Amino acid sequence: MFDKLFGRGKKSPDQALQPDIPFGRYSDNNKTVEKVRRWTEADDLFKQQSYYDSIAAFFDYLADDKVGNVILNRNNDRGTFQLYQGSKIVRGEFDREGLKAEITLARMPQASIPVMRRLLDMNFNLYYSRFALDNDRLCMRFDSDISAANPNRLYYGLKEMAIKADKLDDLLVQEFAALQTIDTEHIIGIPDTEKEVKYHFMLTWIKETLDYAATLEADKFAGGIAYLLLALAFRIDFLICPDGKLLIELEKIVEIYFRKEEKSTEERNKGMIEGFKKLLSKTKEEVYPYLFRLKHTFSMVLPQHHTTVVDAINKAAQNVIWYRDNDYTLIGNNVMEYALTFSQYSYSLPKPLSDLVLLYMQINYRSYFEGLGFSVPYYDAQSGQFDRERINERIMQIMETWQAKYPHLVFNVDRLQFQSLLLFNSSFNTEITTLNFDAN
Repeated sequence: MFDKLFGRGKKSPDQALQPDIPFGRYSDNNKTVEKVRRWTEADDLFKQQSYYDSIAAFFDYLADDKVGNVILNRNNDRGTFQLYQGSKIVRGEFDREGLKAEITLARMPQASIPVMRRLLDMNFNLYYSRFALDNDRLCMRFDSDISAANPNRLYYGLKEMAIKADKLDDLLVQEFAALQTIDTEHIIGIPDTEKEVKYHFMLTWIKETLDYAATLEADKFAGGIAYLLLALAFRIDFLICPDGKLLIELEKIVEIYFRKEEKSTEERNKGMIEGFKKLLSKTKEEVYPYLFRLKHTFSMVLPQHHTTVVDAINKAAQNVIWYRDNDYTLIGNNVMEYALTFSQYSYSLPKPLSDLVLLYMQINYRSYFEGLGFSVPYYDAQSGQFDRERINERIMQIMETWQAKYPHLVFNVDRLQFQSLLLFNSSFNTEITTLNFDAN
């Protein structure tokens, strides 16, 4: 009876067993207080010339224990390591002489002058690593004397190589017929049932967006259509998590809008619409191979001060007013969604902020998450009813989890508005602008 009165019998969907499906781009801006301390220890140990203990502490700092992205085998003053970065693996070793690391990019059975010329050009843009050819293996390599292998050098050297290789392998194989994909056995497949849900919703969202955009005047609503299309691209990136060729095509759609060209918003919209039409025409056989899971060590994008996210939200809040007041609710919701998912796409966000973005998407796209097997009864679109208690509970869980690292992190749930989805989305975003991610 007391459980019913005080809500203790109500089990949070986040406490229940949920599918282990990741969303969004990997962010290495997720280090706990203990992991940050390991970086400091690695730096102190290096200064004390305890080079091998420093290396061990450094790799422990890099390790995301939940993901299992780092493997280190050490025997006193020598050892081997592996780092997972998307479709690539960094393999390396260290001893009394130095530290060496290598990534296999692709296989080149026969020498190709165009490939070698391209890599030679790209070599000039690398600070720490370099391209190499080992028989028929196209590689990237990084090395350092042991006395110079401080945490900063290791971090930026390994990150440059890992991120560049992860991005380049698909692009090179796609562009040059002389290259073949290699060293991808570590890629984690996902069930066809999950692929089916992702494929269905990706096509459904594209069709619904294009159909709605077609009902609007292309010139008068150019800004609103741009928000619809960009929010769609970032939603697919965050929720569907495409990779390989499919991700490249999606990124090209986004690039159409942000490319520095003298084109009107209407012209950019036309280009994005054509890109989405190509995605819409894809069969399961063309999409399924690019739906899989990967482990990452480094973020593809850089962290930014929270004011950058605040600026994106505030700009969206100003732009949403007209759509709200003139009953273009769908556009208004997409404007607010854009502010969060653009930030998730473009920046390495702190983990609690990424968790809040995920909650936001679970509220707005309940049917998609339920299709994947999640229990997310935060909002019922048919009745327009919110489960305030569950939403507030999940927000408080996120705040409490990261309180040790961000002691000033407070989300005032009392200021959330539940009269409509648009008002909720706007108030949710407004509260995100008040978050304080200062560490002390």
